[in-house]
Amino acid sequence: MGTIKTKGIIIQENNMGDYDKMLTMLTPGNGKISCVAKGARRPKSALLAGTQFLCFGDYMLYEGSSTYHINSCETIEVFYNLRIDLDKLNGAVEMSKLVSSVTNENENSFEILQLFLNSLFTLSETDKNIDLILAIFKLRLASIIGFRPDVKGCRSCKTQEDLIYFSFKESGFKCGICAKQDKSTMQISTATMDAIKYIVLAPAKKLFSFNIPDNCIKELSILAKIYLENKIVYI
Repeated sequence: MGTIKTKGIIIQENNMGDYDKMLTMLTPGNGKISCVAKGARRPKSALLAGTQFLCFGDYMLYEGSSTYHINSCETIEVFYNLRIDLDKLNGAVEMSKLVSSVTNENENSFEILQLFLNSLFTLSETDKNIDLILAIFKLRLASIIGFRPDVKGCRSCKTQEDLIYFSFKESGFKCGICAKQDKSTMQISTATMDAIKYIVLAPAKKLFSFNIPDNCIKELSILAKIYLENKIVYI
């Protein structure tokens, strides 16, 4: 037990007692942790701003026997624009639930935290299509937690031509011929194929620096949703 200083983002908040909060925080080095914020709901509490949902900040924590207690905090980003746009807020809530479902305590969560923050920033500060942001987030999240799709070529014959199908069973592309033997495939456009390759391989800071047509966004959204949901059951 002792005091630790860490950056973190609040991914869930619940009221406790008359003035306290029970929080779930994602940190880079300690993973997902539970925190008690005493008196955080008092109007003049120094913890008021830093203990809100989606607040990212620097936190001083005291490690108790079963949970952490927040001694102090300094906010870095509160993502204000997400709080005044219902569609964006719903997207942020969906991402936070997914983050919570794939993280645990005492594990290195730096990459997941980085992805989450970059996704929230893009959602908050740009006009990029919300469905595209969510699809990128889901596919990259799947890659980070150990289910990166194989984008080098057909999963069966290894050809790099005619890759117009994605196999959920084999986690990667299939050519038109090999896809006939795989009932788990989904046909995709060339633009969607290129987007998947980019999402899997791009540097974190450039992950959201592309756009695709609306019909491809719909394809990518369906694919990313099914793919991540299928993989989460194995965690």
